[in-house]
Amino acid sequence: MEELNLNIEKSQQEEYGDDSIRHIEGLEHVRLRPGMYIGKLGDGSHFDDGIYVLLKEVIDNSIDEFRMGNGKQIEIKLEDGAVTVRDYGRGIPLGKMVEAVSIMNTGAKYDSKSFKKSVGLNGVGTKAVNALAKEFRVQSFRDGKTRIANFKQGELIDDTGVIEGKGENGTMVCFKPDDDPKLFYGYKYRDEIIETMLRNYTYLNTGLSIYFNDKKFYSKNGLLDLLNEDMTEDAIYPIIHMKGEDIEIAFTHCLQYGEEYYSFVNGQHTTQGGTHQSAYREALGKTIKEYFNKNMELADIRAGIVAAISINVEEPVFESQTKTKLGSRDMDPNGGVSINKFVNDFIKQELDNYLHKNLETADILLKKIQDAERERKAIAGVTKAARERAKKVNLHNSKLRDCRIHYNDVKGDRQDESSIFITEGDSASGSITKSRDVNTQAVFSLRGKPLNSFGLTRKVVYENQEFNLLQAALNIEEDMEGLRYNKVIVATDADVDGMHIRLLLLTFFLQFFPDLIKKGHVHILQTPLFRVRDKNQTFYCYSEEERVNAMNKIGPKAEITRFKGLGEISPDEFKHFIGKDIRLDQVSLKKEDAVNDLLSFYMGKNTQERQNFIIDNLVIDNDEIE
Repeated sequence: MEELNLNIEKSQQEEYGDDSIRHIEGLEHVRLRPGMYIGKLGDGSHFDDGIYVLLKEVIDNSIDEFRMGNGKQIEIKLEDGAVTVRDYGRGIPLGKMVEAVSIMNTGAKYDSKSFKKSVGLNGVGTKAVNALAKEFRVQSFRDGKTRIANFKQGELIDDTGVIEGKGENGTMVCFKPDDDPKLFYGYKYRDEIIETMLRNYTYLNTGLSIYFNDKKFYSKNGLLDLLNEDMTEDAIYPIIHMKGEDIEIAFTHCLQYGEEYYSFVNGQHTTQGGTHQSAYREALGKTIKEYFNKNMELADIRAGIVAAISINVEEPVFESQTKTKLGSRDMDPNGGVSINKFVNDFIKQELDNYLHKNLETADILLKKIQDAERERKAIAGVTKAARERAKKVNLHNSKLRDCRIHYNDVKGDRQDESSIFITEGDSASGSITKSRDVNTQAVFSLRGKPLNSFGLTRKVVYENQEFNLLQAALNIEEDMEGLRYNKVIVATDADVDGMHIRLLLLTFFLQFFPDLIKKGHVHILQTPLFRVRDKNQTFYCYSEEERVNAMNKIGPKAEITRFKGLGEISPDEFKHFIGKDIRLDQVSLKKEDAVNDLLSFYMGKNTQERQNFIIDNLVIDNDEIE
């Protein structure tokens, strides 16, 4: 079987030497405005934090070598916050190695003949890593020769020049992110986030072996493996998997609400979708509708779909420097076939042929669509009334205090910072509202505890005013591409009632908008339990351990305040907890989580199993016994 990513044209195989490296000038700007190059900074607790972008930019260059037919193995080591990436490609041309990693807008990728469908940032990626690294070392091996250069914060420290050296052709990059307080202070790489990134690389580059601290990642079946490993619900029919030149797709349907997509361009995970994902959604719905030759709604066809697409585009244009959303309209910059037509033509031919040959799958698919249609018609009246209500309140939604910048804005550079706090009660929402950043932080206020939606149909989303208004505020009724906030933050008190509200909200999202969680948008706000202070210093403590440590630092004169609820924290204090030092726990969802079983146990009827669990795990504090 031909591999998608190894369709190499002869023109792409021309000489890759010193002459391929072109220089157009300083790295100081990267350190002054890192957000322009890597999105946000962060401490490593979230997959889109800057330290992972640094790692990704280095790996992308190695991936580009593999995609050009050079080197089938990449080795990654992580030790004490330092990363080493070794590939076995051609190696950076020795004569221009220093320039290639230190002088902005210098690289081979401006020459699309050398890197026709590259992943890395042209002339930017490795330089940004170098500028934002406390230590940066690059070594290139080419035909019995080598060269080593060391940098600090983008400045060259030493350079061996071209010398004799043993080792297979390729490049080795070692770097340690700068822990300057203005950059990656207190950062920590999370293995689980790196492993997810590496799995995606192997799905998109079948035949590539990646070793991370000696753990091997490899995919034989590409996107088929991705869906099999990432789906949290069982497929109702075998996954449909198709490959062509510059395109690969896979999809199935599950018994879940919403639509779930994984999209990639040139191996880059486009978490915000883009033109290729929109074309894919359209083509799937249109082709299936034409196959059955029935008057079907596209929303019914796509209900419960789990799908992935990967395409290769010449010189792709992304809507941000971090490449999370594809903006290109055409498959190449010379105005050739449009992405929309390319995707539609492939799916129309291949999927139609597949359905004609696999009638059992077609029958299951038809039944799923008919079930979705029946449910939609059953709640049509309720849906219409809810939409009208949402339109009216959108003009003045008393529950929503909106921000100015949104995740789905076309222009701007702070969309990723856009967030919404879902709070309980007026006092909590009042504290957050007064202390928030009005540009990027919105607040949605709940009226007490929301409804337990477990086991209910989508009808509840429209019948329950609170859920309907929340859906409207997030703008996710139709699909995830319109999502208005990057982070959906559940902000409740750290008590039993607060925990219950968290569970009720998570149940709602898991039932009806699971992709919101799977894409990493849902978070839990951590707020301090204690304030420990004296006249000179104040400590906010998030655990009993932190409280004890703070008391030891201050001594016997420490004044201790226990925060019982968010409303007790003054806006002047609250601003510290939702600013740059905000603590968030990202809600994750994995295949092994057995979502239905978990929800059934915790949110279902009061079964004997749950009663026994409570009895077996009941704890009675000794100091409460007289």
